Amino acid sequence: MTALGKLFRTTAFKLSLGYLVAFAIGASVVMTWVSWSVGRLIDEQIGATVEAEINGLSEQYAQGGIRRLVDVVERRVRQPGASLYLVTNFQGQTISGNIKSLPPDVLLQPGVRETSYERVGESAIDRRALARIFLLPGGFRLLVGRDLEDRESLRNVMGGALLTSLFWLVVIGTLGGLFVARRVLRRVEAISESARSIMQGDLAQRLPLAGANDELDRLAANLNEMLERIQELMAGVREVSDNIAHDLKTPLTRLRNRAEEALRNANQSSDYRIALEKMLEESDQLIRIFNALLMIARLEAGTERGDHVLFDLAASARDVAELYEPVAEEAGVDLVVETSGEVLVSGSRELMGQALANLIDNALKYGSPQKQGQRARVQVRVQRVGDKVEASVADQGSGIPAADRERVFGRFVRLEGSRSRPGSGLGLSLVAAVAGLHNGMVKIEDNEPGLRIVVVIPAAAAEANPLD
Repeated sequence: MTALGKLFRTTAFKLSLGYLVAFAIGASVVMTWVSWSVGRLIDEQIGATVEAEINGLSEQYAQGGIRRLVDVVERRVRQPGASLYLVTNFQGQTISGNIKSLPPDVLLQPGVRETSYERVGESAIDRRALARIFLLPGGFRLLVGRDLEDRESLRNVMGGALLTSLFWLVVIGTLGGLFVARRVLRRVEAISESARSIMQGDLAQRLPLAGANDELDRLAANLNEMLERIQELMAGVREVSDNIAHDLKTPLTRLRNRAEEALRNANQSSDYRIALEKMLEESDQLIRIFNALLMIARLEAGTERGDHVLFDLAASARDVAELYEPVAEEAGVDLVVETSGEVLVSGSRELMGQALANLIDNALKYGSPQKQGQRARVQVRVQRVGDKVEASVADQGSGIPAADRERVFGRFVRLEGSRSRPGSGLGLSLVAAVAGLHNGMVKIEDNEPGLRIVVVIPAAAAEANPLD
């Protein structure tokens, strides 16, 4: 397709053409109405002039009869102008006037009418006049009229102006439409070129912005944000794939080694049973990892939302902490829950409970104090701060270095100090995904000593209705 053909097929050109046609129709209607109104006004003025002359001549006839009327008409005929006069007898023969001929039966119909005529001293020319025929006593007839040449000239001028205006409107509109279409087409071509690069695998490519902040720029900006999100998700997929390849290789190898060892060394049924129990433990750990990965993927994709209701997050935190009290007592950790009355939020009770459980579990595992003989303390706090709700879990362990605090939210990320302890490195990833589902965020702060992890989500009004 040629470049001109592309221009004609663009939406911008079609819109410009549509506006051009609509404007041309509107201009034609306006000009026609103006022409009709001006013609009507001229007709009214001519009618008023003829009526005034008829009244004057009637008075002359009333005062001096037909002779005086004829004298007045003779004087007026000799004056130049567009006025027309004709006096005839009862037989229709001309007595005086400047009209040479009229269509038949015109003089037989008194009143105002528009008619063609031929003027005295002129060759046959198609002229039009607005005339009034007045019947006088004695069968005499008086015609007083006005030539309509000025009205016809004005209509011709108006018609010519309308055609000229439409011509230039079409020319300028077409050129303007081509100019606009070319500019839009150039920008669309640039966006299409970038899109083709993206489809070929260059996810770092972005759609160009013209800086005009128009609808195309806003569309391109939104698409760029979408591409940014897609690139992040693809990077996350690649990272997860790499992490799965590395982090699941060890338990799978260990599972195989246990089976091989049992086949090679076991002599009694008890040996096989012990080997199978260890293999079951490894299998359960793998299932938990895959379940966590599936849950995080669903949360980030928005397909796993749980039952959204209005609930008391403080009560949920107390319930979760109560479940972990035996574990804390066995580990020699004081698990303390601090809440400030009822704290209402809208969301999934189960998912928020899972997030709090992950934070408490991490604090119990890694939050032991550095000094020997010192009893550990894990503090769970839920409070409302303005229009937000903060749910925090604080421990007294070694904490997380500032450089690693963003990295720990990634999947399978485990710091050096935690690799010797059980875990999969998915707990904080799940917490971040749950917070994101609730339009919130996760912060990591110093507890001096130890670490405080805070989940911040929007608060709900007490009168809010549960969400379906």
